[in-house]
Amino acid sequence: MASILQRAATLYLQNQARAVSHSATAGGHGGGYKLWKKLTFFVAFPAVGLGMLNAYLAHQEEHHERPPFIPYDYMRVRTKRFPWGDGQKTLFHNPHVNALPTGYEDEH
Repeated sequence: MASILQRAATLYLQNQARAVSHSATAGGHGGGYKLWKKLTFFVAFPAVGLGMLNAYLAHQEEHHERPPFIPYDYMRVRTKRFPWGDGQKTLFHNPHVNALPTGYEDEH
């Protein structure tokens, strides 16, 4: 029994060594690009599309109220004015979401 297992293991290792040496040679890719191309078109793109659809539908069904403004001392500290605009608004300032040091700009 041991000799049968030893012979099977030897044959397996010889075949694996032969297969590895062929895949390491220059020239042939073995058609691996076809697999990745199919995975890209049939798995990756639909997954991105479903993720976008999920985010869009979740945004449509929920309306989030913004939290009340509480003037904490450690938040919105301005030691130096911003070099654009009036110096109080960040570069990507959104008046509906981002508060200034004195509070929100608009009240709904």
